[in-house]
Amino acid sequence: MVDFPRTKIEDVSVSRLIIGTNWFLGYSHTSKAKDDFIKETQTRETLTKIITVFMHAGVDTLMGVRPDAPHLNAAIKDAEQATGRKCITISTPGFSLDTTPAALDETARHLDKNREIGSTFCLPHQSVTDALTDKKNRNLSTMPIYCKMIRDRGMIPGLSSHTPEALVYADETDLDVATYIQIYNAAGFLMPIEVDWIQKMIWNRKKPVMTIKPLAAGRLMPLVGFAFVWSTLRPIDMVTVGCLTPDEAKECLEISLSVLNQTGPTVELQRTRSKASIEEKKK
Repeated sequence: MVDFPRTKIEDVSVSRLIIGTNWFLGYSHTSKAKDDFIKETQTRETLTKIITVFMHAGVDTLMGVRPDAPHLNAAIKDAEQATGRKCITISTPGFSLDTTPAALDETARHLDKNREIGSTFCLPHQSVTDALTDKKNRNLSTMPIYCKMIRDRGMIPGLSSHTPEALVYADETDLDVATYIQIYNAAGFLMPIEVDWIQKMIWNRKKPVMTIKPLAAGRLMPLVGFAFVWSTLRPIDMVTVGCLTPDEAKECLEISLSVLNQTGPTVELQRTRSKASIEEKKK
């Protein structure tokens, strides 16, 4: 398999497919039972195998590193050693919205920890970004303070948002960010406005966009979800996907490349008795 297509964010080359971590860390968007299942089964060894599959294919960018997930951070190191590639990591930290000296000191310590685990990109979490999105004044309030703090620590700042306004206002105010995270999927899952409006908003952005939840947290079949996002995004934009197993990672890679290259996917389909009547007969 050839290396996956790439794009650039500032001077950093990243894979257009990004390894997501919700299915590593227990954020299923389905149920507490599913969250607990993920947390119980996704060990350092399992994560290493999944990340290694992606990295062997040139997907060397991962979203969601955090200081309080040592098994994930260790798995990334294991996969780097197994593949001989460096993993480019993206952190999405949450922190206090207060700008008192004490609160900013605490935020600084938190950002230091993200730098220490090797984050190349630091995009304040939706819980920060969207809370600071001021629709009345069309800006992001005190976000410039945090962007500077991120730059000062040698990381590249961006925005993680669930609201399209945040990205628009960042461009309008020339906020010092290099990229953005935005939900985008064919089902409109967790999206606040219609899909076509989000697509237009992404195409009008000044910087590359990292889209998330392409399969609507498991609500869309991979072929449907990937066919939509890859065919409606710009060549500079990215798609983030999470997996539970190495085989799921292989399927995501195969289907994505088949859509991008306009070739038929060779993924083996699930088989049930009800589909026997349409199976091709062997000659």
